[in-house]
Amino acid sequence: MTVVEPAFTPAAPDQAAAVAHSLARPIGSPPLRERVTPTDTVAVVFSDITRPTPNALIVPAVLEELGAAGVPRDRITLFNSTGTHRLNTREELVGMLGEDVVSRYRIVQNDARASGEHVAVGTTKSGNEILIQRDFAACSFKILTGFIEPHFFAGFSGGGKAIMPGMAHLDTVMRNHNARNIDDGKATWAVLDGNPLRGEVEEAVSFVRPDFLVNVALNRDKRVSRVFSGDVVAAYRAGTEFVRKTVMVEVASPFDIVITSNSGYPLDLNLYQAVKGMSAAARITRPGGSIIVAAECWDGIPDHGSFGQLLREAKDVDDLLARIRAPGFRMDDQWEAQILALIVKKADVYVHADGLTPEQIILAK
Repeated sequence: MTVVEPAFTPAAPDQAAAVAHSLARPIGSPPLRERVTPTDTVAVVFSDITRPTPNALIVPAVLEELGAAGVPRDRITLFNSTGTHRLNTREELVGMLGEDVVSRYRIVQNDARASGEHVAVGTTKSGNEILIQRDFAACSFKILTGFIEPHFFAGFSGGGKAIMPGMAHLDTVMRNHNARNIDDGKATWAVLDGNPLRGEVEEAVSFVRPDFLVNVALNRDKRVSRVFSGDVVAAYRAGTEFVRKTVMVEVASPFDIVITSNSGYPLDLNLYQAVKGMSAAARITRPGGSIIVAAECWDGIPDHGSFGQLLREAKDVDDLLARIRAPGFRMDDQWEAQILALIVKKADVYVHADGLTPEQIILAK
């Protein structure tokens, strides 16, 4: 048996001090408190419940810097970059940010399906009109927070993904996550250059022009190992190179059987999210091999979104792929169903999940 795991990266001894140190000595930028002014309207973007980003560590540190710069509290808005996910409950927000932050600051959640809440900020080379949450787009100073890890089709998480899909309208996300882009060989783990999805994310970022980035790298215990603050491009690239070297592992050859997880809570909250763990396993599984994934899936398939509907309506994997690839087909969450179908075509997939019934697992075919 072979155990494949990332190298253990020690956590910063003092987590709060690591964030404060990075904010005081950012990459490619003056410190945050020297960049922002008391007259700015400030947006602070944070990750939603589906991500293990230590929001309760990062966001208060950013707010402290804004206070030191003299920015009044009523000129600061916190934006939950939900992308196409469901809105988070107040209880979830408190768990992510703390009661003090939730009760004292205005929080806006991106509702990707809402009418009239987004504004066009530009059109990409591929013709995608970028629709971004209106209040966020109107802010004069924009701060992106998040965490960096390899991503199964965007190369890496973090960076501009806080804006697109994080703060985008469903129409914009659908055009970016289309079947052609998902099928592209460069739309995969740890590939940024030449990745059509990531390239369009960077175009969207150039339209919105965020001012400051605070991203973290986490070790396998979900503790902060490094903080990358400063210029949105320079700090992010430094972060992705650090993660590439410390998280990714090369194997000599594919395996017959791969047992994996989706890294535990909150990443294993439903089957939709568990596809990411399957995708990582598929990279090192031989064609015709087997993948066994353990994920709690306390949120089910889930019931919200169209992922479950896509699985229910397809006769089999080939039918699902044919539907998604058909000209003019459009259904949110189709990208996750497409990736799951590609994995199932390559290998037999077995799921152990306390939150799913056997019938729900069979539904995923």
